[in-house]
Amino acid sequence: MVPIDKPVRYPRSIFFIISNEFSERFNYYGMRTVLALYLTQKLAYSTDTATVIYHVFTSLAYFFPLMGAILADSWLGKFKTILYLSIVYCAGSTLIALGAIPPLNLPAPSMTVLGLLFIAVGSGGIKPCVSAFGGDQFKLPEQAAQLAKFFSLFYFAINAGSLISTTLTPILREDVHCFGDVSCFPLAFGVPAVLMILSIVIFVCGRTMYTIRKPSGNMIVLVFKCIGNALSVRAKESSVSPREHWLDYAESKYGKGVVSDIKSLMKILVLYIPLPVFWALFDQQGSRWTFQATRMDGAVGGYTIKPDQMQVINPLLILAFIPVFESCVYPMLAKIGIKRPLQKLSFGGILAGAAFVLSGFVEIALDRTNAVLPAAHESQLRVFNGLPCDYRFHTDVPNLASFSVPSRGVFEALHIDVASNTTFQFRAETSEIACVRENMTELSGTFYLSPAGAVSYFLSRKGGKINLVEYADTAEKDRNGLPKLRLLANVMTTKEVSLRHSRNTDAVYNILLNQYEQLAVAEGEYGLFIGERHVGTVKMSPGGVYTLLLDEVLENEFNLQTHIITPSNSVHMLWLVPQYVVITAGEVMFSITGLEFSYSQAPASMKSVIQAFWLLTVAIGNMLVVFIAEAKFVQSQSLEFFLFAALMFLDMGLFMILAMRYRYSENADLDSIEVETNPKKANDPLALCDTLSERSAKSTTYANEAYRED
Repeated sequence: MVPIDKPVRYPRSIFFIISNEFSERFNYYGMRTVLALYLTQKLAYSTDTATVIYHVFTSLAYFFPLMGAILADSWLGKFKTILYLSIVYCAGSTLIALGAIPPLNLPAPSMTVLGLLFIAVGSGGIKPCVSAFGGDQFKLPEQAAQLAKFFSLFYFAINAGSLISTTLTPILREDVHCFGDVSCFPLAFGVPAVLMILSIVIFVCGRTMYTIRKPSGNMIVLVFKCIGNALSVRAKESSVSPREHWLDYAESKYGKGVVSDIKSLMKILVLYIPLPVFWALFDQQGSRWTFQATRMDGAVGGYTIKPDQMQVINPLLILAFIPVFESCVYPMLAKIGIKRPLQKLSFGGILAGAAFVLSGFVEIALDRTNAVLPAAHESQLRVFNGLPCDYRFHTDVPNLASFSVPSRGVFEALHIDVASNTTFQFRAETSEIACVRENMTELSGTFYLSPAGAVSYFLSRKGGKINLVEYADTAEKDRNGLPKLRLLANVMTTKEVSLRHSRNTDAVYNILLNQYEQLAVAEGEYGLFIGERHVGTVKMSPGGVYTLLLDEVLENEFNLQTHIITPSNSVHMLWLVPQYVVITAGEVMFSITGLEFSYSQAPASMKSVIQAFWLLTVAIGNMLVVFIAEAKFVQSQSLEFFLFAALMFLDMGLFMILAMRYRYSENADLDSIEVETNPKKANDPLALCDTLSERSAKSTTYANEAYRED
């Protein structure tokens, strides 16, 4: 009788690894979703500076996987690398969360930059180790089926952590109010930080159950050593012992097998030269496109979409697009001759460029809703009348000899030429009996205008006489998409004036009279109160700039008028959906197909190396955004989008030339990766690379043997 082998028990340690991955991905995506808005809204960085910080961080996060893999395989091993770098990661998340708490009065900008560096080191460093460490817990080939189940659970954890945090953190940021602020970034950063602390606790709890393997060498290190040796020997022997290929000079030390595989690797890496441009476009979803959304109207029924929540569209579309592309799109493209991997990859890049053409047109539409700003030789003049009479002004302002300002109204002149003069005389008069009786019939003085600026004047009464107050003004929208208002009060009361949100009792703004400062507030309907008396209602819409005129008609009798200086956001946020759809379609064809091609074409020993270089293209692409944002080739955001689109189209032209010269490996299996089972991979190149680690067990053994020979 043949004995029946007892099935190997499913490793209990897997629970701790899966839970750790969920918590870590929740932290990373949750923090990154609100990062760009935090940099502008709370740290007061310009959108260009915030874009630079965001993309430098993303670039580092995709560079450090290379370092993490070398550290784990060559020195510390996977367990210690994950543990130590997770602590660094946790420290970074904690620094950002603490820096965002106003009462602590900590140096938030410095803590944020340092925290982002720690997160980049930690997140990038542990990423190539976690899934591989999970694979180490299984005995092969006995548990091959269980290993496949682990990878499904692993990517489910990535999906769940990403989607939940990307949806939740914008709600925590905007709908929760803390520390007297209308938003709550401390909570939006704090919840992911707590999840990161939890991930370390969970990971350590499984310590006694893990199968821990000692480091045995890294193939990436071997590749660089071989290349270095080839260049060194070539410099010495090229004249006395010429070789057919420059890498052949390393054969004496590393053998023909390793040298041949590196030659094949180099042929693929030549194709990688144009790839960073795609990532330069793709990763702007979290920066430029999010800033674009802050200037749009997100109201849908009774709910308002948060600008940073638009990033949820990408992973959701990925879930839908992968099966659709496999079953419908790719067969249709095959009928017109687009069926090889490099053709699909090229088409994906073109779609990314098309997405930025769409974003450019959306930006043009947004420009039309922006405030009217004066040119360098122009100035803007506004006169607000808080009195119960109409006034007629006579001036020596060019092309503005006279104008009227109605009672509790406003007059605007938006393009006054001040190239030769900035001071102008005026005389104001009224014949209305209400003001004649109060001896407020006329007023004279000087308008002081500023080039490329705006000046406003407020007519009110003080001590029974006309009072004219001058203050600097701006019609520009709030860069964070909030409504802005200024209260001009012609009142005698000494009671406290406040704005109270009709729905959110935490949104209360106390206004100091005669301060004339603009106040950014949460959107919605407000009641204006003097003491506890309700005197009027105003509605504040996103992006609008308002001036409120409050006049005390009789004792404790008030009149409130609302003047719109700049209209609120009128372009709906859903107009961003087409560009998200197009770039996500491009991502499916570019990211998944590109890695599938790379893995199938790379020699068995080079599959882990090719993953590392793929991630480097993401890092370089983000640095390209930094360069363009800093160089400021164009001043208009719409032109910058069109610049990126043109760059993408030219880049894909270069790629097509390189692709036509490439000869596919005859032994390659182009269908070797079942990407459709792991939809999150296309949204996260790090995750997509992790899938390949399961398939590269044999190449790792080969690499370790070659490394030990060195």
